[in-house]
Amino acid sequence: MILVNTDYITGKNFEMIGLVRGTMIQSVHFGKDFMNGLRTLVGGELTSYTEMMNEARAMATKRMAEDAQAMGADAVINIRYASSSVTQGAAEVMAYGTAVKFI
Repeated sequence: MILVNTDYITGKNFEMIGLVRGTMIQSVHFGKDFMNGLRTLVGGELTSYTEMMNEARAMATKRMAEDAQAMGADAVINIRYASSSVTQGAAEVMAYGTAVKFI
């Protein structure tokens, strides 16, 4: 499965199949969330949140690709990501794009 954030793939002609998406809601352990709260007092990277978002993005991308594969797509173009806070220490990440079939 080819995944790109452009609206074309050099040298490929394709027909659009439709919108595909994948979502993931991820949280951190309460202890890590508490430690991140303390970390905000002194500044610096909140590494457990960074890891949480990286894992959520990877899983959302995987689910989007699986959605495209189920539709018979060869690639997903124009991929975008959106995120939102669900609650303290938890976030939703959505990956979405257009599934295409090569012709």
